[in-house]
Amino acid sequence: MSEHKIDVMWDDAPVDVSTEVNFIWSIANKLRGTYQSDKYKDVIIPMVIIRRFECALGATKQAVVEQYKKNPAYPAKAMCRVSGYQFFNTSEYTLAELVNDPDHLAANFRNYIEGFSANVQDIIKSLDFDKQIDKMDKNNRLLSVVKAFSELDLDPKTIDNVKMGYIFEDLIRRFSENAEAGDHYTGRDIIKLMVNILLAEGCDDIFDDHKEITILDQAAGTGGMLSTSYNFIHRYNPTAKVRLFGQEINPESYAMCVAEMLIKGQNAENIRMQDTMKADCFPDRQMRFVIENPPFGTPWGGKDAAEGVEQAVKEEKQKGFDGRFGAGLPGSGDMQLLFIQSAVNKMDNALGRAAIIENGSPLFSGGTSSGESQIRRWLLENDLIEAIIALPVDQYYNTGIATYTSELSKNKREERRGKIQLIDAGSIFHKLRKALGNKKNEISPEDRSAITKLYADFAENELCKIYPNTEFIYREYTVMQPLQRSYAVTEERIQAMLSKGSLSSLYDPAKVAELENSEEELTGKELKKLENYQNNAPVYEAIIELLRCADDDKVYLSPAEFMPVLTKILSTATTDKKLLDKIADGLSVMDKSAEIQRDKKGNIIYDKETKDTEIVKFDESIEDYMAREVLPHVPDAQWFFEEDLGKKNPVLKTGAEIPFTRYFYKYQQPKPSEELEQRFLELEKSVSERIARLFG
Repeated sequence: MSEHKIDVMWDDAPVDVSTEVNFIWSIANKLRGTYQSDKYKDVIIPMVIIRRFECALGATKQAVVEQYKKNPAYPAKAMCRVSGYQFFNTSEYTLAELVNDPDHLAANFRNYIEGFSANVQDIIKSLDFDKQIDKMDKNNRLLSVVKAFSELDLDPKTIDNVKMGYIFEDLIRRFSENAEAGDHYTGRDIIKLMVNILLAEGCDDIFDDHKEITILDQAAGTGGMLSTSYNFIHRYNPTAKVRLFGQEINPESYAMCVAEMLIKGQNAENIRMQDTMKADCFPDRQMRFVIENPPFGTPWGGKDAAEGVEQAVKEEKQKGFDGRFGAGLPGSGDMQLLFIQSAVNKMDNALGRAAIIENGSPLFSGGTSSGESQIRRWLLENDLIEAIIALPVDQYYNTGIATYTSELSKNKREERRGKIQLIDAGSIFHKLRKALGNKKNEISPEDRSAITKLYADFAENELCKIYPNTEFIYREYTVMQPLQRSYAVTEERIQAMLSKGSLSSLYDPAKVAELENSEEELTGKELKKLENYQNNAPVYEAIIELLRCADDDKVYLSPAEFMPVLTKILSTATTDKKLLDKIADGLSVMDKSAEIQRDKKGNIIYDKETKDTEIVKFDESIEDYMAREVLPHVPDAQWFFEEDLGKKNPVLKTGAEIPFTRYFYKYQQPKPSEELEQRFLELEKSVSERIARLFG
């Protein structure tokens, strides 16, 4: 445990941004008709950012302009000292002054934007805002929008960084109602919980004087996770040099993130607009902390993947563990486990810790040999998962999906080594007085304290379970019974043989009908197949006719007894031994009174039709498992472990899954049938009465 006490109740003062957000939203309504509502953000977000920069520069604006007039070549770094920020604007215009010349507004507005320092211009360019200036100008919207924003107070002296963060968050919430599937913006309450737990232990070094601490978010969004982590650390260690790194693919979110970092005086050079799946922007650097909420259910491959992503991922996979995806690739429909692998790759090898939001898919999707299963196995075998915490539902603005936060560590304390902590925090929340989109619940400071305590105490109780890593690793065994079959020639068995397709290689009536009735011209291969079927039809019909003529109730308990009989029956139709074997198999049924069949070496042959799969925990003896779960029911069952790692494409029968909810399942007694019946009758009566009233 850390020697330093972390106040889990820390919190920003209550922030009400309704006035500012409602004002901004009223400006958005000025775009009605020219823009669809889901495109308002193309104007609103750049304008908010521009106005935020303008307000920040207000006090030093005149000094910068005067210095620029004296020396247009004045160095940028020196001009930043004049402005007091990492950016400046040399234009004489302000938004308020621009509206005084409506006839030249578009040209003057562009001049004003060009007056910003290069780093701000890059942000605005990333939003492709120049097109919107033209569009608003042509549709007589530019003047009203610029005028309205000139009246909006976003001065950092009155709207601090925390409040500005909430304004951005609320705007994103409103725009996210039309967000793509998988894009879920994380509320500050969840972020604060993640930061709390991330820094709750294994972090004594962050209190060292002038300590350099690196934090990475590979799906940075508007920078909420990075800024919250920054504020938290500086609360306890004002001397710390906290360096923030981020990658973000969405241009609006990226712009908001960089803008606020510049205003805070933070180094924004390490925030990059880049798809994390395509590239690691910081390949030579490992991070003390990684914190992120990657997209859910977003494909990395196939036709729905973003251009270039699939190729980039596969190329990275080819690097093995010298790259980010050495443990394997999950199914192409979801990139969450790629983000998790990338996070592990970026974590400092000695002290690295990570907190990652995910839905249930990375925990239990995929079969034994799947990429998902093998990635989980790698995480478990390398003891990288510290804890998994189930969060309350209805926590996101545009989805009510159940989510988890996984805590990863390369620096587990002794008690945690070789173990995983599961925490069910789904019931620890407070209802919002008013829902914000789909967000109906929030994690209050008190809730955060309770969840963090569950984590830090590392003690089992109703909401916390602790298991060895091997609890979630399993082997897949095949179980079969000895081949014991009886044989007979009866109408019932003939029909079963035909249904089983024992004669389909000779003649397939359904396939013949399909080929003969095809509306498309048959290929050469299809014509050849049809011809063979037609040629074989007389033999097929003869076999069936001969079998039906030989209908007999006599049952044979071994192939040795039956095959001579069958061969004689069908001698005038076929002598093909392989075909005769297929027919015999089709006419057989499992029969425990029959002879156990053996191969030429005397080894027992096992019946593939009895094949079943048993999932056995890694640490459990297969013999013990069979004795407890199988043999009492099937005494002659035999197990087989068919894993073969020596093949070019290995056969994998060792996998991993973390079926979280199973460990917290509580049986609920069903309601008595009498009670259910009474309720049904009441509902029926109520419906009948309503119908009667409706129709008089």
